[in-house]
Amino acid sequence: MSVMFKRATRALAALAIAAVASNAGAADMVKDYPSKPVRFISPFTPGAGTDTTARMLATHMSEQWGQQFVVDNRTGAAGSIGVELTALAPPDGYTICLISASHSVNSATNSKLPYDLGRDLQGISQATSLFYTVYINPKVPAKNIKELIAYAQANPGKLNFSSSGTGGLQHFAGEMFSYMAKVQMTHVAYKGTAAGVIANLSGDVQVGFGTLFGVRSHWQAGRLRVLAITDSKRSPAVPDVPTVAESGVPGYEVDQWYGVIASAKVPKPIINKIRDGIAKALQDPAVVKRLQADGSTPVGSTPDQFTAHIRSEMAKWNKLAKAAKLELH
Repeated sequence: MSVMFKRATRALAALAIAAVASNAGAADMVKDYPSKPVRFISPFTPGAGTDTTARMLATHMSEQWGQQFVVDNRTGAAGSIGVELTALAPPDGYTICLISASHSVNSATNSKLPYDLGRDLQGISQATSLFYTVYINPKVPAKNIKELIAYAQANPGKLNFSSSGTGGLQHFAGEMFSYMAKVQMTHVAYKGTAAGVIANLSGDVQVGFGTLFGVRSHWQAGRLRVLAITDSKRSPAVPDVPTVAESGVPGYEVDQWYGVIASAKVPKPIINKIRDGIAKALQDPAVVKRLQADGSTPVGSTPDQFTAHIRSEMAKWNKLAKAAKLELH
């Protein structure tokens, strides 16, 4: 047996031992996870839909594993601050983040973000699918979408619509509506969804795009008027409210989904274990009932499915920005 053959044999044996040790280490890592509290970043304000969804998941997952999933609200810059913190966190699975569809819009249209959503982060699971309501100040003389379009066309530039920030999903929901309905509305950005609702209540803006959770109490009290939802079909949560598409804007659909991400460097076995915990939480009848009351549908997709969905959404909003010639500033 030659010296070179012996050396090659020893090298292969060493690699095999290292691979076994690595696999054993990964197995132990998954088995022990989580062995300490997990930081669950919510990049929007307390009380927002992202925050309530994050807290619901955190509570359930804490009960599953006997370790606290601590919700940490890190707001600002249309939610990008919380995502940047997640990208920079140690890649051990102890920092995760709940993002919304707004992050796909922001990533598709903002080249100055301090992270690349598709490169620096990875999807764990899409948690929910959620429609927006299209609502107006009752002083606007419109009882449905067709009347709103007619009023906007007769009064170009007179209607303002609110959003929780430039480049977010609410902003693009309004821009898509304007583009597809061929109307002119002026975008006004606020710091958070609640501030936009307050502006609508006061009459500073006339139109809004927001979750059922955020506008239900004002709608029921007659302070706001809901005209339609942005889903592709009617929702059991509000069966009498039509979709925008069936009300005069064919093809219009906006999904305010929520999903959980982590650093791209977190090992796949940990990612898969967190995904399984999220899926289990979303199968709880109490969680399903709570989500459905606000128009949310549980999803629980795989990491690969969620990653593909994020990329599809980024392509959709990038296409709109170019077609509508949107200048984000």
